[in-house]
Amino acid sequence: MTETNIFRAGFCAIIGAPNAGKSTLTNRLVGAKVAIVTHKVQTTRFPVRGVMQTGDTQVVIVDTPGIFAAKRRLDRAMVKAAWGGAEDADCIVHLIDASAWVAEAEGKVSGAQRHSLEDDRRVISQLKEAGKRAILALNKIDLFPHDRVLPVMATLSAEGVYDEIFMISAEKGDSVDKLEAAIAARMPEGPALYPPDQVADLPMRILASEVTREKLMLRLHQELPYQLTVETESWEEHENGSVRIQQVIIVGRDSHKAMVLGKGGSLIKEIGKQARADLTQMLDRPVHLFLFVKVDERWQERRESYSGIGLEFDV
Repeated sequence: MTETNIFRAGFCAIIGAPNAGKSTLTNRLVGAKVAIVTHKVQTTRFPVRGVMQTGDTQVVIVDTPGIFAAKRRLDRAMVKAAWGGAEDADCIVHLIDASAWVAEAEGKVSGAQRHSLEDDRRVISQLKEAGKRAILALNKIDLFPHDRVLPVMATLSAEGVYDEIFMISAEKGDSVDKLEAAIAARMPEGPALYPPDQVADLPMRILASEVTREKLMLRLHQELPYQLTVETESWEEHENGSVRIQQVIIVGRDSHKAMVLGKGGSLIKEIGKQARADLTQMLDRPVHLFLFVKVDERWQERRESYSGIGLEFDV
């Protein structure tokens, strides 16, 4: 397909509570990994744009940070970025973890699910206040029989903010094609916004940092993953086609540095190995990745920590 085959193009923002599956859905729609995915909430820190091609339509999928009750500066910046991604979109998809709503309907809500429900209701309230309409995608429906979701669909339909409702599994791909068609139908007429072979609007330096942060989040526990960031300090292209990438993992405490390094440097070596494998596949060329750890107690209060990834500092 060439750019001249595209007759409709626009933006679709995927919003929702943390850990609803927004990044998994983004990757599924785009058909490539453009957003990192972990089982931890608040994995996505800034809007990630993936480019979906379907028929004669190009859709820029905006994967946004989770919307929740934010207190810290970084959290407030993430939530504002999420709503910013939805403000000018041609289409909004509100992704909801259906299992939490089914559990509530059946009186079996866990603590984590209660937080998810509160965040979902916060999104619904803000959609109403902004006068926005959305597509509702009930995710993770592969976890239970569909008839258990019907009462949830009735409850959410009564909120009056959804034009259509889809039951999907972003992880398994169930009914994502139907959601894709509904998104494409809402795109305005116009030429392609990106070349047909481009799958993401994200500098490779940032995407490389995100890949390493994904591996850290998967291996580290409790609050530590949220207390660190990764920056790509240098990117050197070699004549043989390989690339040398140097990254720094910034943590807030000396004790955190020791945890990231692991005994005898074992953990950071494993993180580097996993990140290098992903980057080699994504870039389709040899990658030489070098990781270092630095302690900066105030990194979350430094303006440059936000501007580099497109977040607002003064929130």
